[in-house]
Amino acid sequence: MGVIPNKTAFERDVSAKSFPAEHPKVNFGKIGVLLVNLGTPDGHDTVSMRRYLKEFLSDRRVIETSRWIWWPLLNGIILNTRPKKVGELYASIWNKEKDESPLRTFTRSQSDQLFERFGKDDRFVIDWCMRYGNPSIESRVNALQEAGCERILVVPLYPQYCAATTATVNDKVFESLMKMRWMPAVRTAPAYHDDPAYIDALAQSISKHLDGLDFEPEHIVASYHGIPKSYFEKGDPYHCHCLKTSRLLNEKMGWKEGFLLSTFQSRFGPEEWLQPYTDKTVERLAKEGVKRLCVVNPGFSSDCLETLEEIDGEVREEFEDNGGEHFSHIPCLNDSAEGLDVIEAIVNRELQGWV
Repeated sequence: MGVIPNKTAFERDVSAKSFPAEHPKVNFGKIGVLLVNLGTPDGHDTVSMRRYLKEFLSDRRVIETSRWIWWPLLNGIILNTRPKKVGELYASIWNKEKDESPLRTFTRSQSDQLFERFGKDDRFVIDWCMRYGNPSIESRVNALQEAGCERILVVPLYPQYCAATTATVNDKVFESLMKMRWMPAVRTAPAYHDDPAYIDALAQSISKHLDGLDFEPEHIVASYHGIPKSYFEKGDPYHCHCLKTSRLLNEKMGWKEGFLLSTFQSRFGPEEWLQPYTDKTVERLAKEGVKRLCVVNPGFSSDCLETLEEIDGEVREEFEDNGGEHFSHIPCLNDSAEGLDVIEAIVNRELQGWV
């Protein structure tokens, strides 16, 4: 048999080999956009909570304590005592209609609305997942690849960069790629703590909320999730990102100096965390005679346990128990039009060169 004309040596070699008559369909040519949030348990029962907390608290980015110290604490004490307590807290904010946490409800809605904003362009596949819990990062990266996404933009929904949030999302994405024979090209969106679209959206959301109140706050507290002080001392930029967000928000709103206070919440364990602490600050303000207070959470893209239960529950009680009279929690951007404006702006910017 003569040489097959107009074929390379590689193509001639392949054509001479024996392959199955039918090949699975290979999709290609798509661009995936994957929104990623922190995580959520599948339910507020003890079993679901234990599974979720084990995955979360086993992450070396979240808990940097020596495994020799941490593993006995985690498996011997924490996972035998915390699931029931935390499950009860989740039950108090649970979306009973959909039988899921608010974070899952909002993140799904953000993904659906982003799909609508892209005009159902068939070049794009829009999806969402959680760093901890379901749907997992690996399952959705695989799904995007199988749907023909040769390029994937990963958008961690954390305004401020932190190794325990943004970095661990990126870790998990690239771990998923390591298991693939045919990897898509991947981009990861950077933090957007100082993005004009984000600051504008915060300002619009806060203004709308304040306009609907029957009182004028004496202070607004910007409460961010805390991290151990040691993480900051090792070079994590999170603290700086938080303070920059507050500064830009204050400038945008035109508030007088001292009206907006930046604090940090959700600490646990004996180690010192970033200060000032939210609960202690609110308690101090109430004892000093402040009667009207609002709290906003610029470090959260969606309301969750830390905002709905901790701030609008525990911190509210702290304020009122110490003499405060009017308290209001300003919702996160969630799946509002302002919130989607931010996500759309980030996605459009990071897709440049791909579309």
